[in-house]
Amino acid sequence: MEILDGKKVAKEIRENLKQEVELLRKRGIIPKLAVIMCGNDPASTIYVRNKSKACKEIGIEYEEYLLSDNVTMDELLNVIDNLNNKKDVHGILLQSPIPKGLDINEAFNKIFYKKDVDGFNPVNVGKLCIGQDSFISCTPYGIIKLLEEYNIQIEGKNAVVIGRSNIVGKPVSQCLLNKNATVTICHSKTKDLPEITKKADILIAAIGKPKFISSSMVKKGAVVIDVGINRKNDGTICGDVDFDEVSKKASYITPVPGGVGPMTIAMLMNNVVKAAKEN
Repeated sequence: MEILDGKKVAKEIRENLKQEVELLRKRGIIPKLAVIMCGNDPASTIYVRNKSKACKEIGIEYEEYLLSDNVTMDELLNVIDNLNNKKDVHGILLQSPIPKGLDINEAFNKIFYKKDVDGFNPVNVGKLCIGQDSFISCTPYGIIKLLEEYNIQIEGKNAVVIGRSNIVGKPVSQCLLNKNATVTICHSKTKDLPEITKKADILIAAIGKPKFISSSMVKKGAVVIDVGINRKNDGTICGDVDFDEVSKKASYITPVPGGVGPMTIAMLMNNVVKAAKEN
């Protein structure tokens, strides 16, 4: 069994991006990311801080727009509109969740697709589906990069994705399909889930249920990607996979933390640099 070290791979990606940003700066292009956050969700605050830190390390300029919990939809759309029109802003990210009563899909739709570094605008989602160059949402993109970095073959493999969210499940399924995997998507209405997961060469869990995937659900030699981040009562973090047990059967497995998480931020930085080069 080998650990898929997202921390290590993300560090290498960030080092390469740092050099790219230096070259862009010499040409007078300074990549800039604008992050919009509504309210003060504690988890979101940590994520935003990590994004700001990564930008600073790589040389990407960073702007934060902190909106109140009772922000109206019109006010939010207005902020996005202003950022769409700012020539020096290359990437726009709306941190989720946003306050109840606001339509996040309408907000994603408003972000200009060429600045949509989170890959949630319908134009980018559609381009991904038909195999065109697009911004791919950062967690799925990070998963694919991690598999590629470890030379794990995707083509022709049975890939099972548990979870069908617009943020991870659907886009990662499409990414795998674009790489010629045979993809099965499972969700809360799936019958005989273990029977399906046991056939997976590549198993991706993105459901938000602590240690849900047991070793009896995993085929010997499978590649297991754990997207879950669940906080236990004692304050520690665990994934959707029972790591201790499943790692005895898997050929490769991601740890939590230190697996998919660092890759997500690295691919966000990658998308901002891509946007700066293309705008």
